[in-house]
Amino acid sequence: MSPLSDIALVAQVVVFNNKRAFDTLVKKYQSPVRRFFLHQTLGDEELSDDLAQETFIKAYTHLTSFKNMSNFGTWLYRIAYNVFYDYIRTRKETTGLEDWEANVDCRTEQAPVGEAIDIYRGLSTLKEEERTCITLFYMEDLSIDKISGITGMPSGTVKSHLSRGKEKLAHFLKQNGYE
Repeated sequence: MSPLSDIALVAQVVVFNNKRAFDTLVKKYQSPVRRFFLHQTLGDEELSDDLAQETFIKAYTHLTSFKNMSNFGTWLYRIAYNVFYDYIRTRKETTGLEDWEANVDCRTEQAPVGEAIDIYRGLSTLKEEERTCITLFYMEDLSIDKISGITGMPSGTVKSHLSRGKEKLAHFLKQNGYE
């Protein structure tokens, strides 16, 4: 589907209250949004599902505010980003994300389980902003400009977070036997 198709689907939902059109958008974006949360939560599948569901509910209820100034995917990731950081802010009252442990039961199709666990442990050593930039750039294959639009950070700041995050991850992985 092209971005124009996304715009047409959004128009059908807004103008005709076509729930099937929104269902099509959910099917297209549910895996990337869930994967984003899976990396942000260090493999917590249940929390990732809950946050993804909240993202799509917010997207549906605020669909009339979509102004097509960016593509629908970028707009949706911005909502997901805000949902995640709202969750983190409420959680910080009791504990920080740094206290999370990587979910050792998490399975991924892209890498063997041991490597996935090490990646999540490595991600857990990063600051929240670094982890977000690393996740969006390397795991979701988004451009620096799109990440800047999603996070509201200037492009230079995104580049700095990517550089520091990459360096920290490389150091962590080297310490754990990876070349």
